[in-house]
Amino acid sequence: MKYDVIVIGSGPGGYISAIKASQLGKKVALVEKYSTLGGTCLNVGCIPSKALLDSSHHYYDALNNFEEHGISIKNPSFDFGKMINRKNKVIENTTAGIKFLMDKNNVTVYEGLGSFEDNTHIKVTKKDSSFEIIEGENIIIATGSKPSNLPFIKIDKEKIITSTEALNLKEIPKHLLVIGGGVIGLELGSVYKRLGANVTVIEYDSKITPTMDSDISRELQKVLKKQGIKFATGHRVTSVTRNNDEVTVKATNKKEEEIIFKGDFCLVAVGRKPYTEGLALEKVDVKVNEQGQIEVNKQFQTNISNIYAIGDVINGLMLAHKAEEEGIAVAEYLAKQKPHINYDLIPKIIYTWPEVASVGKTEDELKNSKMEYKSGKFPMRALGRSRASGDIDGFVKILADKNTDEILGVHMVGARVADLIMEVTVAMEYRASSEDLARICHGHPTYSEAIKEASKIAWDGVALNS
Repeated sequence: MKYDVIVIGSGPGGYISAIKASQLGKKVALVEKYSTLGGTCLNVGCIPSKALLDSSHHYYDALNNFEEHGISIKNPSFDFGKMINRKNKVIENTTAGIKFLMDKNNVTVYEGLGSFEDNTHIKVTKKDSSFEIIEGENIIIATGSKPSNLPFIKIDKEKIITSTEALNLKEIPKHLLVIGGGVIGLELGSVYKRLGANVTVIEYDSKITPTMDSDISRELQKVLKKQGIKFATGHRVTSVTRNNDEVTVKATNKKEEEIIFKGDFCLVAVGRKPYTEGLALEKVDVKVNEQGQIEVNKQFQTNISNIYAIGDVINGLMLAHKAEEEGIAVAEYLAKQKPHINYDLIPKIIYTWPEVASVGKTEDELKNSKMEYKSGKFPMRALGRSRASGDIDGFVKILADKNTDEILGVHMVGARVADLIMEVTVAMEYRASSEDLARICHGHPTYSEAIKEASKIAWDGVALNS
């Protein structure tokens, strides 16, 4: 069978790209090696983790916060099996929705491992080892990423686990050791802490969320510590061993002292790496860099002109929404259109509670670039809406150009900031100033008023509600 476009991989980048290419008049095939569509994000990443985060948050509120609201529940309890079943149902419904979209948009789906025979022919190998070969004028690689590991750690998928296994545990850990203080470690650490586990996060950097604004790192660590999560920052892990049901992590601190941590589970959350295994890229000489990323130009072309790559498998942030934008862009390039992606304005979000959201430049980046800037920071606890809901932790920080007042970066910790971040992202896309945001009427009482107040502080140095 011959197609205009063959997409390998059905994650957010791949399935969106396939849909868009079909909508633009292309004959499209999608190749996925697993029996369900949606890739890591829908099956073992974004969606299942948010399902467990929401379930565990409800229980945590019942245990710790309902009484303050006058709601009495004697001895709140939870059924972990039901939580996992609900999470699985969410996955099932979501992946079924992707299958519906493939049918609706006339995308032919092939189940099996896609690998290159040459630059226009893809071999699809099924589980029973049978195969068929399909032909595509253009090929889009969207095979995503998989969890990274440290070279001396043996993942046994039982007690020493990755995020994939952490989403399907049969029991609540007594003491979960988390290696890595980034998004994955903090989100899954939060899930199990809320459900009763002791949680210790071991981070090599001097702060958690190392790539985010330092104010975010400090505030989030303070809040999560208050919730009971323990942190060991500035610790370099040297070994992870298992003895029956006990896991031992050895690390050295800043003073080069050996510190020993013991738990019954260890989650290795040190990031993700591009996944190109099984593609047979060597058959078509597609260039891959030292980090395992497929090299592409600004149009997502590899060194082979009709082969493209998007998402986690190329350079850049490993985020589902970044992959989606690239999926749309490459489909539009193939249709001779002129797409637009502003890589400076891709939001970063952490779904702990309070949530974390960030877009644009951090204060550290502005300082290092010697750029003149001004800052407006407004605490969530000063909002009527925050006090009404009891969600008083966090802040909104606006960074703006000192001379032009253009907004350069926005960093938030607080209730629903995962949604609030898009207001400032849109504003920054249109190069708004802090004055622009300060003069826009915001509904009262809402969490979004923190954006208005922080903008006002950045603009003229004075807030109206503090």
